[in-house]
Amino acid sequence: MFHDMRRKAQALSPEESIQILTEGSSGVLALAAQPQEEYPYAVPLSYVYGDGKIWFHCASSGHKLELLRQNPRASFCVIGKDQIMPEEYTTYYRSVIAFGNIRILENEQEMLRAIERLMVKYAPEDDAAHRSSIIRKSLGGLCMLELEIERLTGKEAIELTRARSER
Repeated sequence: MFHDMRRKAQALSPEESIQILTEGSSGVLALAAQPQEEYPYAVPLSYVYGDGKIWFHCASSGHKLELLRQNPRASFCVIGKDQIMPEEYTTYYRSVIAFGNIRILENEQEMLRAIERLMVKYAPEDDAAHRSSIIRKSLGGLCMLELEIERLTGKEAIELTRARSER
């Protein structure tokens, strides 16, 4: 099912890949289109990573959920470095792609834990009481998704790989 990375020398370690997931602020979720759809569906999202899983929030209805109910397999890409080098006609990049299955969280306790993690990531200075009041107000129309990572790959530009080996 998974292809081997062609340029293995540019592969990031699992620890480096997890660091990119942990520190990233957004990524792109890609879902497989069904035969009746003409195109794959990819959407940028805020997220939080922990314990081999990625959590997202979304509205309680929409195209994303329709596709997930038909096919829970997905990939999620996060770019950790994106430095354009015009004089070299290239980009010095680091990125990761997580592959796995997504489930829609139905259990309220799971949903609350996931949204709490997300809120702490994006508003770490906010207090628990305020977060709790916001969650109570929005819980009815909120949907939480959980991607359990089956495979995680990270890669960097060859120039960054070379610079590391020269140290």
